[in-house]
This record gives sequence, structure tokens and C-alpha cells, in this order.
Amino acid sequence: MNYCSTRDSSIRASAASAIVQGISAEGGLFVPTQLPTLTPADLESLRHMDYAGRACRVLGGFLTDFSAEEIRSCVEGAYGGGKFDNPAVAPLSRLDGGDYLLELWHGPTCAFKDMALQLLPRLMTTAARKIGEQREIVILVATSGDTGKAALEGFRDVPGTKMAVFYPENGVSAMQKLQMCTQEGQNVWVCGILGNFDDAQNGVKAIFTDRGLADRLSAHGVMLSSANSINWGRLVPQIVYYISAYCDLLAGDEIALGDRVDVVVPTGNFGNILAAYYAREMGLPIGRLVCASNRNNVLTEFLTTGLYDRNRPFYTTESPSMDILISSNLERLLWHLSGGNSALVSGLMDQLAQTGCYQLPGDLLERVRQLFWAGCCDDAGTEQTIRRVFDSYSYLLDTHTAVAVDVARQYRQAVSGAEKLIIASTANPYKFARSVLHAIDPEVAAKAGDEFSAVDAVTALTGAAVPAPLAGLREKQPRFDSVCSREGMLQAFAQGLHISL
Repeated sequence: MNYCSTRDSSIRASAASAIVQGISAEGGLFVPTQLPTLTPADLESLRHMDYAGRACRVLGGFLTDFSAEEIRSCVEGAYGGGKFDNPAVAPLSRLDGGDYLLELWHGPTCAFKDMALQLLPRLMTTAARKIGEQREIVILVATSGDTGKAALEGFRDVPGTKMAVFYPENGVSAMQKLQMCTQEGQNVWVCGILGNFDDAQNGVKAIFTDRGLADRLSAHGVMLSSANSINWGRLVPQIVYYISAYCDLLAGDEIALGDRVDVVVPTGNFGNILAAYYAREMGLPIGRLVCASNRNNVLTEFLTTGLYDRNRPFYTTESPSMDILISSNLERLLWHLSGGNSALVSGLMDQLAQTGCYQLPGDLLERVRQLFWAGCCDDAGTEQTIRRVFDSYSYLLDTHTAVAVDVARQYRQAVSGAEKLIIASTANPYKFARSVLHAIDPEVAAKAGDEFSAVDAVTALTGAAVPAPLAGLREKQPRFDSVCSREGMLQAFAQGLHISL
């Protein structure tokens, strides 16, 4: 299996090289030049495996320069050893009828990013050895809240690596900020920026594509890589859990082999739903891919009209991990749907950078519409959904999953024939305790003091258990308090990690 760049299809890289580089030199994203196939016989075999077994089988189709033993070692290190508080790793919970919540938040940071970021450090260090990379790898991340903590935890004290995380100072929940700023490890550093996630992401991309900087770092024995979903090694593990969810439905006799399901994903940077697209293209019987957005509904407009326009107000919402106006992984989708037309993709990305918008050609828009359905949900709808689901099922949603559950409701009303829905549940509700509390009981929320008062109130009202990793934050003191401007990210990054430029 070879990988090329979305902006230059002539480039060829192995899986190991693509993972270590993170992003192609000209700014494109690595994509597989072909996809492994998933046959009914494969699904029948996978239904009898545990999550780790399924992960080894699926990853083996993409990471063809890794040995089976290397993949098994990486997978067992990621998902074994009690790191996940549920033996199923990514279990399904049924709400009503054909709605199933795919719980992706049972890992050490209580968010879906653990599914990939417990695996990526192992893939990256294995890949570096395979290609003979001797330089220190510095992982640079922009986060809207969850990627940062999951990456910090995954790369904590991993030999031969350092990690820097930038997050929007006023654009994450109090619990997310506390998780990042109390992070342990001698090789990590965290910094807020005076801006939103798109500003952080643009700053990180500018650092990655600065060739002069790359040469200076290399001269000091340092190379940059990414743990954002622009890195293929971050994205490929996410394909596994959609396939695993389908196999769990098979194993539980909820569906028959070959039955189609639709998938609903709360989406900001488009990586999580893109993973479902890859699973579909491999042969998993997925019908429609339903993209759920919050008030920052740039993706809803794009998937409906073909117009991508980030020239709009940016809203800080109760689902902050989706407060994004530039969805990087769309670039990969456009490359695949255009038949690998890197000139087209490069042109569209140039338009986005220069004008803030682009319009899809009609034939490409039609392909998008055949695959995707899109809806959005504002904060009021999010709170109503959290309250309704708890009142009906005694099940507590976080603010991002609530967006997806509401859009799933909209989808069922709009589209006839929708049967089984797998809804990606992306975070434990206690990561957003204050917002969840306000949804359940606004009067109690108004009296809550700090974040842990809100946690205690949610527990008292609902009886939902607080995950140990979040409960343990109560006694921790922040280690990091740096804040920089958007323009000062490079200097702050160098100072924070003691890197000579």
C-alpha cells in the first residue's frame, strides 16, 4: 500500500513514512492510493473477534510495511492493560428502536480521541525505526479540546519525542483545560492562544509548511510531526471502530449480514466522519453518512450546497470541540471523490486560503450528496436533547453527542427508510459538566460554584458515575499557564520545548 499527497498525486510514501512525516512537504495530506476490501466473509470472521483482533485485521490492510507482530504489539499496547474502563473498548448502547450509541469515550482521557491517540505513539515510534529516522520527533498539535489531552497522554514520556499543544484559551471547557494544563510528563508543553481553534490550526500548519524552519530544526536533530487527524496514523485507527460496531450488531443478532446501517457523527474537523467514509468504501454496508454540526454549521451548508464558506461569524458553543470553521479532512474526501485530481484539490485549497471560500463543481457536489446528509443543532436544541434523553432513558449525553442525537432525529423525520443508526458518542458527559447540569436542572446549575461543584451536582441528580481520570483532577494543580498571540506561536513553541531555531 502506497500513499500520495492530496495536492500532488505523483508523490509516493510508505505507511511508515506518511505517519512519521504527518503532512506532505507541500502542505497536502497523505491518502492511500487504493483501499483494502472488506468482504461478507471478512465480516463474518471479524464478528467473532474482540476489538483488538478486529483492529489488527483492519490495520494490516493499510499498514502493509508493518509486520503482523508489530501491529499486534502496537494494538495490545494501546487497548490492553486496563487503559479502557470497558472490556469491549468501544461498546454499543441502544436508545430506542434502531438508534445505537457507539461509546468511544472509555479511554484514559474520556473522549473518542483516545481510540486513535493511544495507538498513534506506538505506530509512530515503530515507523521511525522502520525508516531509520534518528532525529528527535516533535509532535505539534492544535486542539479544540479533546485531541490535546489525548495526545499529551499518549505521548507522555515516550522516548525520542516531545509534544507541544496549542488550544484556544477561551474556547475549551473548564474540564478540558484542566486536563491539559495538569498533564504529567517531562516531554510535554501546553499553551493557550488568544484566538479560536481555526487560528491555532492555521498557526500549526504554517509552522509545518515553513521549509526554512524544517531545515533549521533538522540541523539540530529535530523533525516535526503531527498528532492531529491530518496525520494518517491518527485517522486510520478510527476506521476500526465503525467496522467493529457493525460486527457487534451482527454478533448480537441486531442485524443480518449485509444489512445496511446509517452512521451519524458529530463533526468539526471532518476526520471522524471521514473514517466512516473509508469503512464504507472498503465494503462495510453503510448507507448514508449523516454529518451533525453545531451552530458553526459550515459543513451543513457545504454538504447541502457545495459552497464552503468560512467567512461567517464564529460562535463559541456548549459543544466546543466542534467550534471549527476550517475542516481540514475535507481535503481527503475531495481527493477521493474527484478520482485523485490533485490539481483540483490544490486549487480549491488555494481559493479557501485566499478568499475563505470555494464552490464545488456540479458533478462533484452530486457525488457528495449521494453519500452525505447534513443537519445542525444549536445550544438550545443540545440542552433539550440532553434533558429528553435522560428523562426517557436515564442515559446522560455530553453536549457533542447530543448534537448528533438531535440531527439523527431530524434525519429520521426527513428521510424515509432509515432503519438502524449508529451514532458516534464522542465524550463522557462529565467533561462538560456545567453545560450538562444546565440542561438537566438550570436552577441547580445557577448555584454551582466551580467545575467540581457542577460535577457533584450532576452526580447527585443523575447517579451517573464520574470516571476516575476526571475525578482525579480535583486534587491536581496546573503545570502550564502560558498564553500567546496567534502571531507568537512559533516563538512560544520554541521557548516552551527549549528548541533552538
